[in-house]
Amino acid sequence: MMNYVVIMGRLTADPELRQTADGIPYCNVTVAVERDHRKDAETKVDFVPVTSWRSTAEFISRNFVKGQMIAVHGSLRINTYEKDGEKRYVTSVNADKLFFAGGAKGRTAHSDIV
Repeated sequence: MMNYVVIMGRLTADPELRQTADGIPYCNVTVAVERDHRKDAETKVDFVPVTSWRSTAEFISRNFVKGQMIAVHGSLRINTYEKDGEKRYVTSVNADKLFFAGGAKGRTAHSDIV
């Protein structure tokens, strides 16, 4: 079995580095990803939540800003919780690698997490 996701889009806000109660750094961002579309159709955008951990989280918080193009490699996560007796689902991408995309200042660096 394989769970591997690659997305590319623009950050909707500046990344903010946070820490768990145990001091583990993490960063939640949203990436606006355009869908494929026909020439005569309106462009549709998906807003994909992405979570990164440890040095990958530190990398994104140091090197990316709102509006910047980013490529994300990771795995799909579907978490569930219950609210008002109803089961709810939250889908996100757990990032393994992050890359500069779209010629951002000529940079080609990427996170050093494998």
